[in-house]
Amino acid sequence: MLVDSHCHLDRIDLSPYDGDFFAFLTATHDAGVGQMLCVSIDMESYPEMLSLVEPYDQISISAGVHPNEEHRHEPEPDELVRLAAHPKNVAIGETGLDYFRSSGELDWQRRRFRSHIAAAKACNKPLIIHSRAARKESIQIMREEDARDVGGVMHCFTEDWDMAKQALDLGFYISFSGIITFKSAAELREVAKRVPLDRVLIETDAPYLAPVPHRGKANYPEYVTHVADCVAQSRGMDRAELVAAVRNNFFSLFAVPGGN
Repeated sequence: MLVDSHCHLDRIDLSPYDGDFFAFLTATHDAGVGQMLCVSIDMESYPEMLSLVEPYDQISISAGVHPNEEHRHEPEPDELVRLAAHPKNVAIGETGLDYFRSSGELDWQRRRFRSHIAAAKACNKPLIIHSRAARKESIQIMREEDARDVGGVMHCFTEDWDMAKQALDLGFYISFSGIITFKSAAELREVAKRVPLDRVLIETDAPYLAPVPHRGKANYPEYVTHVADCVAQSRGMDRAELVAAVRNNFFSLFAVPGGN
């Protein structure tokens, strides 16, 4: 079974399923996706997100505030640690730096990133890191705050091999999204070829960033199959072997209950 290591199920368009979340989950399972990680974006929507997915063993969650969410409740590390104590919670994030969609004085992003790393270390859970147009400072803060103590994943990776190597050296995994299927992503496919197999993850980031052939439309966890196909092809390996490795990596990193 496939794993979608990063999605936002509370933001999925359920209209094709008549608004029925359980019908959506059934269709997702029938499409071959056996496990999903529903990632937090802000504290305001966290209770509703948890309530939505709590009954389902195949869904885990994280706790964190996305770097682009500027005017939101800013959790202190102890609040994140408290949320991370929930049995479904397996990670802190997503967190990080995004200088592409934010501008001006961004010290608040850097403070938030450091705070999330502190929380992850306090509860001994891995980090889900978002980094866009901020490769130098992302790695710098990860080093300064000893993020290697807990590790984690560079989610929706779109940077070059040099950044991937620095993240790998800090004990992080590299996750590829539907972006890798885009025609313009030749360099990213080269990165996917070089990342050690035991550090590869795949994701959809649904409902965002739908892969080819669904690009520009709503994204769903079942589309992770297209990411798997592209990564396997880039590496010149059997798809089933890649899927099995990614599943092992996911359960190893996030210590999901019931994992293999």
